[in-house]
Amino acid sequence: MSGEGFAREGETGLDTERVKHLAAQLNELAAAGVQVACVIGGGNILRGKQSESLGIARATADYMGMLATVINGLALSDALEAHGVQTRVMSAIDVHKVCEPFIRRRALRHLEKGRVVILVGGLGSPYFTTDTTAAQRGIELDCTRLVKATMVDGVYDKDPRIHQDAVRQSRMTFDQVLAMQLQVMDQTAFTLCRENNLPIVVFDMNADRGLILAAQGEPIGTLIENPS
Repeated sequence: MSGEGFAREGETGLDTERVKHLAAQLNELAAAGVQVACVIGGGNILRGKQSESLGIARATADYMGMLATVINGLALSDALEAHGVQTRVMSAIDVHKVCEPFIRRRALRHLEKGRVVILVGGLGSPYFTTDTTAAQRGIELDCTRLVKATMVDGVYDKDPRIHQDAVRQSRMTFDQVLAMQLQVMDQTAFTLCRENNLPIVVFDMNADRGLILAAQGEPIGTLIENPS
């Protein structure tokens, strides 16, 4: 989930109602026995355009963004714990006084024990997006699908903001997305998913029970996968 999902639309900071809404859906998934690893962005606290206008170097801004994801992850963790859901916040950067370091085998054990694993700090290096982090962690943790919560309700055959006749696609292959030159996520993340056969579900984060439907394989948004 991008950091923008933690704030009201067009605003910055943390919106408690949005965090609670996300936590309630994750609680339902955990209760159903779904193993969940949640990658968090930090765009609600620091956006790329802000850092550019302040003259902050890209690498520095990326490290600041990693710290922002820690704030969001801790907020989500507490909201989940309030539901009685056990969580573990695991970071790719060293902030051991507030969360665990990301260690693959340890993360897998947490998932096996029914804990929601919240992954923060990106990949620990600049120049990698939240999308790439989600793809990398999804592959490492043997996830069956990557669900990408966005501000649109799926993937369209052309930009719906420009073309009124744009049609939402319910199901596509990776090759079809490439052939149509659609921007689903950054190229590194998309290639990782394609080459490692990790399906992607793109859906509207504001949809009613959207995260639950996407994670459980119900029809919502757009499913992108390799042909069977």
